[in-house]
Amino acid sequence: MYEYLKGTVAAITPGFLVLDVNGVGYRLLVTNPYAYQVGAAATVYVQQIIRDNDESLYGFTSAAEKQTFNQLLTVTGIGPKSALAILANANTDGLASAVASGDVTYLTKFPGIGKKTAQQIILDLKDKLAAPAGDLFTPAAPVADPALNDALAALVALGYPDKAVAKLGPKLTKLGAKTTDAYLREGLKLLS
Repeated sequence: MYEYLKGTVAAITPGFLVLDVNGVGYRLLVTNPYAYQVGAAATVYVQQIIRDNDESLYGFTSAAEKQTFNQLLTVTGIGPKSALAILANANTDGLASAVASGDVTYLTKFPGIGKKTAQQIILDLKDKLAAPAGDLFTPAAPVADPALNDALAALVALGYPDKAVAKLGPKLTKLGAKTTDAYLREGLKLLS
């Protein structure tokens, strides 16, 4: 439902931060609330999770971190709190590298992750996480055009493989489209 929120950090606690967006305070569970400063402007990527008796907003510093969170949620045995704990205790490259190499020991360092869950993470995410040197959401070299970045992110969200979408960046740049919709249409044509 939400992609990101832009506002002013109103409060910071050990477990969450409050982001004031035009007079509405959003309580966001984040990996490290102390990465933000009270009174500072911030853009926080958001994932809404609704459970039987709980509705929570999880916040991330980047779209790549949000995508990794959502990929972790697809693993059997990983819930939102476990996924957030993994992201809080790991860098994205280290996580992608551990999954790619099948490093169970690295994954069992995280709170609540045993050997079986670590093996399940490797099994479920082995081909889904990008190579350690790359960004998990956009091409390794970010494109200067925000409309193109949004179109590439939309293609990934639609389920196209990260590697295929990353290869589209240079091709779409040559087209010189002006809007996200135009880039998206061209990207879908090229992927079809």
